[in-house]
Amino acid sequence: MRLDSRGVPAETDERPRIVAVSVTFDRRELVTRLVRAVTAGSVVPDEIVVVDNASRDDTVAALEALAGELDVPLRVVRLASNTGGAGGFHAGLVDFLAGDADLVWLMDDDGVPAPDCLELLLPRVTSGALDFAGPVVVAEDAPERLCFPIRLPGGTRVARDVAGVEAASTDGVVGGVVIPFNGVLLTRDLVQRIGTVEERFFIWGDDVEYLWRAERDGARVGTVAAARFAHPATDDLGTPMAFGRTTYNHSPSDLKHYCMCRNNVANLRTYRGLPWVAAFAAKTVWFYLFTRPDLRRLRMSLAAMHDGFWGRWGRHERYLR
Repeated sequence: MRLDSRGVPAETDERPRIVAVSVTFDRRELVTRLVRAVTAGSVVPDEIVVVDNASRDDTVAALEALAGELDVPLRVVRLASNTGGAGGFHAGLVDFLAGDADLVWLMDDDGVPAPDCLELLLPRVTSGALDFAGPVVVAEDAPERLCFPIRLPGGTRVARDVAGVEAASTDGVVGGVVIPFNGVLLTRDLVQRIGTVEERFFIWGDDVEYLWRAERDGARVGTVAAARFAHPATDDLGTPMAFGRTTYNHSPSDLKHYCMCRNNVANLRTYRGLPWVAAFAAKTVWFYLFTRPDLRRLRMSLAAMHDGFWGRWGRHERYLR
């Protein structure tokens, strides 16, 4: 069946045309694992597009060799320079809009969708119930646990395992909640309405910005409780602070930390307001003064937040290697 301009099924028996899009940089083994998992699903997209961020290893050669083994078209979009995940997903969505696919399935290159992930997401979108549908993102080494804890709508409850998500679902969906860019299925109509990913973010927060932009536009967002997407644990996220009352997204990488501070402030200023910006700044100062004292990192954080508040982009490049 094909979706009409509203993102709901038109009067035809044809299945929507689906393109899977991922972004990679120097991760040959991970991205080829992802492609194989996508093609082994119970429902397979009509095309797979991998945006390569100017990889320095043999990622592109490996993908081109793999393409010859698959029954599904695999196409590599090669970028001239490393534009980060944000630039890569921006390019992937531009490519999607230039084609004729009805739905785009976005995913990080280090994750793996369950064999029935797309099959379970698809009817929620084709029925018109959702136009930004995501699976439950589980820890790769502990599939009963969430990789990214999620705050449930309507209160302060936080789900940290699959059981918590399932308990919070209604008719198999947790409305208003999704972990973006980890196996999310979007309609063409939504992408046409809200545009592509904010490429200036480089990494970190571009997925949140895209989700918040979609929500502001009235997108029907939800997590399908039965669908799964496995993702490895990342860095040192969720470090306890303030006597264990909250956590902070600390990363040992200067590049990731700079982009996290800059982009988080930019997002909060645009979508949440100045009190949220002030609260995040206070949390950051506390963390690097008391939780993990580090005056160099604190100075970097303040500079990054200043850049995010005033929209000064491009300064992350000093941390590229």
